[in-house]
Parts: sequence; C-alpha cells; structure tokens
Amino acid sequence: MAELSTLARPYAKAAFNAAVEAGELSAWSSALATLGAIIGSDEVHQFIGNPSVTASEKATTLAQLAGDDCNEGAKSLLDVLAENNRFPLLTEISAQFDLLKAEHEKSADVVVKSAFSLSDAQQKTLSDKLAKKLDREVSLTIEIDTALIGGVIIKAGDLVIDDSVRGKLSKLADAMNS
Repeated sequence: MAELSTLARPYAKAAFNAAVEAGELSAWSSALATLGAIIGSDEVHQFIGNPSVTASEKATTLAQLAGDDCNEGAKSLLDVLAENNRFPLLTEISAQFDLLKAEHEKSADVVVKSAFSLSDAQQKTLSDKLAKKLDREVSLTIEIDTALIGGVIIKAGDLVIDDSVRGKLSKLADAMNS
C-alpha cells in the first residue's frame, strides 16, 4: 500500500487550492487541524471503521463534531474522503496543507533546542539570522534540553543544524571509531 503522505498529497493540494481561491487559508488550516485531531480519537476511529454506518453519515458526523471550525469546503472534502474511505488521511492532509500554507506565506516554524534558556536578545538575533538564511518569516519555539550539554539544535522543516556539544562529541566518537 502507498504511504500515507503519497495518498494525502492530492487531497492536501486540492484543499490548498480551494483555500487560496476562496482567500480562506487560516479557516481551512483550522478546520483541517480540528478534523485531524478528531480523527485521532479512539471512539471516532471505531465509528469510521463501522461498516453499518454509511459514508455520508460518517462525513456528516465528523463535520458536526468539528462544529464551527468546519467550513463548507471542508465538508465537501469530508464527503470525498468518505466516498473513498480515506478518513485516516486527515492528519496527514492537515500536515501537508500547513506546509503548503507556510510556503505560500513565506513563513517557517523553527524549533530551537538549547541546553540553556536564551535571552530575548539571543532569540532576536537567532530569529533574524534564520529569517535571512531561510528567506522566510520565522516563528521560534525554544525548548530546553540539558542533555545537549551546551549549544543548540535548530530544526526548520527538513533543515537540521546540530551545533550542540553532544552532537560534536558524537561526531568525534564516530571519527575515532572509523
């Protein structure tokens, strides 16, 4: 069977194109995130796996559970997913939609793991340099991980910059063992 990301891609692209056309990127993002969270519930997972419930009933129920977050476009997407028995893809569709949205908006969510807390000035400098390097508006999330010993690990999508003491020691050990 194909990977979830491969199956979810056309749905995410279609949802993204509809959102751009309607000028509702944030509303779609919110709807997909809500639906992705709902689909992760054990009760909902059992419900959508129930063969005695029609596809239409499943789509309607999911839309009702999402409440006001579920716009008309998202309801149409639910109908298509129901017809093709693809509800388990909702979490991946949401993730891929958010990647397309970030690319469109020229923004990036960056996670910085540091051995110590960073001052506001350090965060500002790091944010400015990453914005320049990535050519995007950067939203930093700082996580403290004392196991790093010192330095930072920066993750922005596929890009990972490991400038931690632990990472350097690991590279040194690998070099000595080879």
